Amino acid sequence: MQKYVNSDRRIRDEVNDNPEPKSLEQVLDRIAAAAPNQDRVSLSEIVTPLGPRAFGPWLVLAGLITLSPVGDIPGTPTIMAVLVLLISGQLLFHRSQFWLPSWMLKRSVSRHKLETGLKWMRRPARFIDGVLRTRVTALTGNVGGYMIAATCILIALAMPPMELVPFSATGAGIALVAFGLALIAKDGLVALLAFGFTIATIGAVAYSLL
Repeated sequence: MQKYVNSDRRIRDEVNDNPEPKSLEQVLDRIAAAAPNQDRVSLSEIVTPLGPRAFGPWLVLAGLITLSPVGDIPGTPTIMAVLVLLISGQLLFHRSQFWLPSWMLKRSVSRHKLETGLKWMRRPARFIDGVLRTRVTALTGNVGGYMIAATCILIALAMPPMELVPFSATGAGIALVAFGLALIAKDGLVALLAFGFTIATIGAVAYSLL
């Protein structure tokens, strides 16, 4: 119990000093510290430490949930699609703070499943953070950010049909994480790769359903 208390205090201090996470490991740390004394963790408790308008971390969150064991639960990809659609749309309309409906914020997951997914991501996170660089920043600046938001809207619209195509939601999850990391690290090369991966994933889903 004391481990969680200390971790929660550290994360609160970090959020005060740096409102938005600066790496994938920081995103995982903040998610792990959510509601430390509860058996179930709500979406509201997870997103609060990520920042009220931290578009990159929110995309990473949606992608990680889609990729994790939680994403195998029927309906989860569709809920994540609604989340991405809402925050992407609000970014395009220049809202100062993201809004989400209460029914979505109240959705919860067991702490055991959450921790299993986070543990699975720890080693890849360290590797990914090691290769991210600030480069090709035109693709992650203001105009690039809006291009990413528009692309994420397309991903969100494609995610419900992906539940009918095995493993295709994994592609959406990877694209969302990649876009989120590109914005966090201002790494335009990762954004460029994510654009390409998105086109390939949506094309494969369309081919499978036609």
